[in-house]
Amino acid sequence: MKVCVSSLLPLFFLFLSPALADPDLLQDLCVADLNSTAKVNGFPCKPAAAVNETDFFFAGLANPGATNNTMGSLVTGANVEKIPGLNTLGVSLSRIDYAPGGLNPPHTHPRATEMVFVLYGTLDVGFITTANKLISKTISQGEIFVFPRGLVHFQRNSGKVPAAVIAAFNSQLPGTQSIAATLFGSTPSVPDAVLTKAFQVGTKEVEKIKSRLAPKK
Repeated sequence: MKVCVSSLLPLFFLFLSPALADPDLLQDLCVADLNSTAKVNGFPCKPAAAVNETDFFFAGLANPGATNNTMGSLVTGANVEKIPGLNTLGVSLSRIDYAPGGLNPPHTHPRATEMVFVLYGTLDVGFITTANKLISKTISQGEIFVFPRGLVHFQRNSGKVPAAVIAAFNSQLPGTQSIAATLFGSTPSVPDAVLTKAFQVGTKEVEKIKSRLAPKK
């Protein structure tokens, strides 16, 4: 008896789909052992006897961060590196503070969708789809905006007073790639020939940007 392969494909993907998702937790908790040298997809678990309340606590988002820098913004993360108890839980937070006119420059989070809640102030926010469409809005205190996983996005304080948001992520360690810093400040550096052609500018312009974004030594 011949079997039609196409008729079996739905069953194949139905069987395969659970394996493509994050597994369910198999224990109450797995507090990250940040000092372990073992390499796994996440962090190894601390011995249960070494776990205590400090592994689940962080006070770093309580107060505004200093925004006296080039961009006029500061991101304070509350991820698994700050809260070891987040390991395997798939959530984290950040606080972002903005000076008047401050910018959280275009960047992506390769491992998470982001949702921001405005604590105070007014922000112009937006993301760009893979069809190159800008989705943007002005948001104020008490309002929320969502940035889909992996898409380039930004926030800018459009007001004359400081602003701040709490950002939530569906990852214990969402990762951040700033577009400008990634392209112009990498080590080793991206070849000038790549950047001059991609941005349609001269070598002098590329070198000038690189000098400003090069990692501090």
